[in-house]
Amino acid sequence: MKLQQLRYLVEVADAGLNVSQAAENLFTSQPGVSKQIRLLEDELGVDIFVRNGKRVVSITLAGQEILALARRVLLEANNLKTAGKEFSRQKSGQLTIATTHTQARYVLPPVIARFAERYPDVRLVLHQGNPIHVAQEVVAGRADLAIATEGLDQFPDLRILPCYRWNRILVAPPDHPLLTVPDLTLEELARYPLITYDHAFTGRARINQAFEQHGLDPTVVLTALDADVIKTYVGLGMGVGIIASMAFDPEADRNLRARDVSHLFQPSLTRIGLRAGGYLRQFVYDFITLFAPDLTREKVDAALVSPGTMHASED
Repeated sequence: MKLQQLRYLVEVADAGLNVSQAAENLFTSQPGVSKQIRLLEDELGVDIFVRNGKRVVSITLAGQEILALARRVLLEANNLKTAGKEFSRQKSGQLTIATTHTQARYVLPPVIARFAERYPDVRLVLHQGNPIHVAQEVVAGRADLAIATEGLDQFPDLRILPCYRWNRILVAPPDHPLLTVPDLTLEELARYPLITYDHAFTGRARINQAFEQHGLDPTVVLTALDADVIKTYVGLGMGVGIIASMAFDPEADRNLRARDVSHLFQPSLTRIGLRAGGYLRQFVYDFITLFAPDLTREKVDAALVSPGTMHASED
């Protein structure tokens, strides 16, 4: 049995049982992947995959158990490599962060600047995507940590740590009447066309929840993946925007005005997701603490070995 065979097995599963796609992801040939998995099945004495001719169509019951064990073995093998690097190169290496646009654009820059000053020999890589994508990057071992508000709790292989709470602002053209309405209510807000985040992003569930609880069905004329797009279309007069409070820059957004609406919506909680059982180098711990000062190494280690989410007094 070889680690390479286990990698091939996991990649085929992660590629949706598409052996050709798995081979492409692994930079090898499809016959080579199929042969190694057949050799593994022969050695173990069980079929891992159900096949229809040459096509893999499902995973057997035994295969599901073997796949779970293979993932664990590969994780521990990666931990061994990382541990070796930790002791041979204390302050160099690569830190890969998977995160959403709002975090990458508005929250992370000062944190990354401080980290880069502290660790000039660590190469930083940002993978940007929706919350599900960034979680998958960490589960698959392509990123060291995920930072997002939504989605992370859908992955049982992640350990989730609370970082900070935030709420929302209204953005509108300077002469919009909602900017001066006293005691702004959801009813007033629902009278105007709205532009806000896509359903999978940046606390959108809190916005929906607030309107639903008041029996309101606002007209959402456009949804977007990030605040910059929302602000662009607000500036074009398509509607008023609801965005994360940290996504407004008075200097850069001079054509718009902002109004706090935190009294209308429950706050959201940004979290860090780490792969369960993963080995973290010292500079990863330090980055986490720079981003969320309450997350000490002791708290992170406790979360890594405990199932579920580290709880904060919740939103």
